[in-house]
Amino acid sequence: MKPIYKKIFNIFLYIFAAIGLFLTLGFFAVKLGLTNTKGIIDQQVEFFRNQDNTVTVDTTPRPWNQGPEWENFSAAISKDTQVLKRVESETGVPSRLIISAVFVEQMRLYFSERQTFKDLFAPLKILGTQTQFSLGVSGIKQKTAEQVENYLKDPTSAYYLGDSFAHYLDFKTTDIENERFARLTDYKDRYYSYLYTAIYIKELATSWKKAGFDISGKPEILATLFNIGFEHSAPNATPQSGGAEIEINNTKYSFGYLAGEFYYSNELTAVYPKQEFILK
Repeated sequence: MKPIYKKIFNIFLYIFAAIGLFLTLGFFAVKLGLTNTKGIIDQQVEFFRNQDNTVTVDTTPRPWNQGPEWENFSAAISKDTQVLKRVESETGVPSRLIISAVFVEQMRLYFSERQTFKDLFAPLKILGTQTQFSLGVSGIKQKTAEQVENYLKDPTSAYYLGDSFAHYLDFKTTDIENERFARLTDYKDRYYSYLYTAIYIKELATSWKKAGFDISGKPEILATLFNIGFEHSAPNATPQSGGAEIEINNTKYSFGYLAGEFYYSNELTAVYPKQEFILK
């Protein structure tokens, strides 16, 4: 082989080797979760609770409840009172707790997809139903939805809710993947989107209570766990709100903190009152 051709061959060899190394490193980074969005842990825990651990309510206007995004969410979620009451009755999870997670995911969507918000969500006063990496109005990932389903049928799991819940998410067809997708992305009927959200929250709360830590009265913690997933749920005596960072009107929040701000506020209490979440 002539020197010039050998040199060109070696250059291509090095390039392909570098590409192969890059792809291999990328593969392991995804598998190990190194590419996950880094969440934040809140330091302003006292916003939610004073020194004697009683709930405090802050009525101060906030960046999230002052613009067209909040007006859109408020109008859209108020249309779903009947379906949310149905899910609340079936699961025992209060509607306000369910929509705390939905609220944060919708605000994230409104502020990240500005053109879609202006062209579609705002004119029609509707919620955004996600159909790609996350699904439905609360942004549940497919893997999480599968876990929610599986834990309903696993008596050995800490997330097991009991025999009465075992068939709540049974499928009607053998094409489970497509049926699950259709359930969670149905923009005309959000029943399943809310049902998965409620059961997910209940499974998380149940596992903590079994471990000796009742967080049923801490919506900011439940929302944090909802956001970070089953694999990062570690029952302990001093949980903190946190999760993915969300920026609204130049103000940065964590997923859990923003859910807590909404829950403890007086917004929408006439439609979705604050109710005790009782775990049996």
